Amino acid sequence: MQQKHHSIFNIAVIVAALGYFVDIYDLLLVTIVKKASMMDVGATAETLLVDSAKVLNWQMYGMLVGGILWGVLGDKKGRLSVLFGSIILYSVANFATGYVQTVDQYAWCRLIAGLGLAGELGAGITLVSELMPKEKRGVGTSLVAGIGLFGAVGAYFTHKITGDWRLCYKIGGGLGIMLLFLRIKVAESGMFASAKSATVSRGNFLMFFNNAKRFKKYVLAVLIGLPTWYVIGIVVNQSDKFAEHLYGSKTVDSGRAIMFAYAGIALGDISIGLISQYFKSRKKALLLFYTMTVLSLAAYFSPINNSDATLYTISFALGFSTGFWAIFVTMGAEQFGTNIRATAATTIPNVIRGSLPGITFLFITLFQKDWGWNIVKSGIVTGIICILVTLIAFYFTEETFHKDLNYLEE
Repeated sequence: MQQKHHSIFNIAVIVAALGYFVDIYDLLLVTIVKKASMMDVGATAETLLVDSAKVLNWQMYGMLVGGILWGVLGDKKGRLSVLFGSIILYSVANFATGYVQTVDQYAWCRLIAGLGLAGELGAGITLVSELMPKEKRGVGTSLVAGIGLFGAVGAYFTHKITGDWRLCYKIGGGLGIMLLFLRIKVAESGMFASAKSATVSRGNFLMFFNNAKRFKKYVLAVLIGLPTWYVIGIVVNQSDKFAEHLYGSKTVDSGRAIMFAYAGIALGDISIGLISQYFKSRKKALLLFYTMTVLSLAAYFSPINNSDATLYTISFALGFSTGFWAIFVTMGAEQFGTNIRATAATTIPNVIRGSLPGITFLFITLFQKDWGWNIVKSGIVTGIICILVTLIAFYFTEETFHKDLNYLEE
């Protein structure tokens, strides 16, 4: 089947971007309303760090499992089936979150929401990548992520305006249901239609493990995105705790820091698509953003970071420098054939999100509880480990900018 190419601004890009906006709104709301919601369901000042980490980690566990389920479904039943099914699940879970009364109930609702949230980005990126020519797909997927990531800004201001964390979750659920009507107009990928008529295996997650070359590509595709959730899940999410130890402040709002970070991520994701287009290279653009990430982290943990205003500014810089979410997910999609592409593009970002509990284990359990380090030293060493692993993976990752996507994996 001849693949029809679309312009950058088409219904698939717009709907995928709006879908990701709602996805990020819901995904980050748990951190933006962290203190108010956790205290309301029984956490105390002493248990806030551990309880909030538990709720966020359970959401990430859900995304890890959901990434596999939705990825397989996307390759077996189509990209659109995932876009419809995932949003119904996380919309219902968000409504339910608005009624939780205990930390455990909160965690269970976020686990179910995570299952639903896992399908949104991978299916959207896969669909847009397959609908656009290779000369434009990096810009198209960056627009999806860049626009979508402003969902964190929307979540922050929704909470500020309403002042009710429960209402914020219900609004997120309502936004998701509204999106279902927009998606009716989106066409399925022609590449998927061709693959559907072929005799090859589709949506077989085990294909990433039964071939050494594919397995290596898959692992590298995951590891090159590792700094994103270290920065958001640790450095920015716990910015109120870091501020106390770095310069004695007790007035930092971690939700506000997340809002600034995601504003930066959104702009970074749009920028890296254009930079990648300019360099005609995914890897050169990615290396530039890695460099900015290291410099921003150095500023965060240095004496320069000595006021709330400076911390928010550095949070924005950290966000911008880790605004390579769309590019590494696109690179993941570009490295695999049409019959397992949705599985790759959906599982890769969710495996990275699912790595947060492991990063949190290093940061809290091993370094702070077991070894007795303070939060700053723990944060720095955890960051160094994540960055080193990522740079090694980056070195062995192949360039994908000019790769033709219309092929099948045997």
